[in-house]
Amino acid sequence: MFIVGLTGGIGSGKSTVTECFEQLGICVVDADILAREVVEPGTASLASIAQKFGNSILEKHGGLNRAMLREIVFADSTKKSWLEKLLHPAIRDLMLSRLQASPSPYTLLVSPLLLETDQHKLANRILVVDVPVKTQLERTEKRDGSSEATIKSIINSQIGRAERLSAADDVILNDQSTDTLPARVLLLHKKYLEHSEASI
Repeated sequence: MFIVGLTGGIGSGKSTVTECFEQLGICVVDADILAREVVEPGTASLASIAQKFGNSILEKHGGLNRAMLREIVFADSTKKSWLEKLLHPAIRDLMLSRLQASPSPYTLLVSPLLLETDQHKLANRILVVDVPVKTQLERTEKRDGSSEATIKSIINSQIGRAERLSAADDVILNDQSTDTLPARVLLLHKKYLEHSEASI
């Protein structure tokens, strides 16, 4: 099982790069999607979050108000730590089962916290999607509508740009037109196919 860990700071364009790999038939295990699955209505994790933060953290249909939770935990490190202790083991268990079930020649493990957690130990190679901090702020404000203070807090909670790049085996600088991405991803795809064949 050959795993490429894909990471990058908030607003770096991980999703756009991931879509390019998916279009090439590569199975993607996305930690953000798993994080949503473990807090779906009816899960034990969501019940614990509602008990901790009150029912106002839930939307009308019973789902988690993720924007509200983000504002709460990134303003209080003890609440953030509590949430991580609750969710990280559940996410990891789901992640391992999805990786093992992957049918493609190699699997993309996409996680914003790949290097901050022990998730990077699951990967054979690390691919970093990189953009300047100014671009991160602009893209995330436009996409999420979060306050600049919250976005800066999230950026500061993630591994620093220089440290992330130093851990990378491969880098996609994503401050150019997205039109160039498919060709750049294809080059990496061919390299990863070679690596996965060599690892069998």
